[in-house]
Amino acid sequence: MLTGKQRSFLKSKAHNMDSIVQIGKDGINENVIAQVDETLEARELIKLRVLNNSLYSAKEAAHELAEACKAEFIQAIGNVFVLYRENKEIKKYNLPK
Repeated sequence: MLTGKQRSFLKSKAHNMDSIVQIGKDGINENVIAQVDETLEARELIKLRVLNNSLYSAKEAAHELAEACKAEFIQAIGNVFVLYRENKEIKKYNLPK
């Protein structure tokens, strides 16, 4: 579980990122979960976008993907949301305590 300070730190790091994964009309399926899982493993922090033709809202998609990938939900703004999962071997972000 992340603290408020850690969550704020990750929000600032995600601000300038481009969204990597898009969720469209097919919704969240095994392929999307696998892609998000692999991307989290490589990058730790990712920004995702829910397209207008999707049946999901950004928060719904974020919580479902976070649960499926054992990640932390950081924030959702409009159609964009951010997920984080710490990589035990190669840490990219040193979170504040």
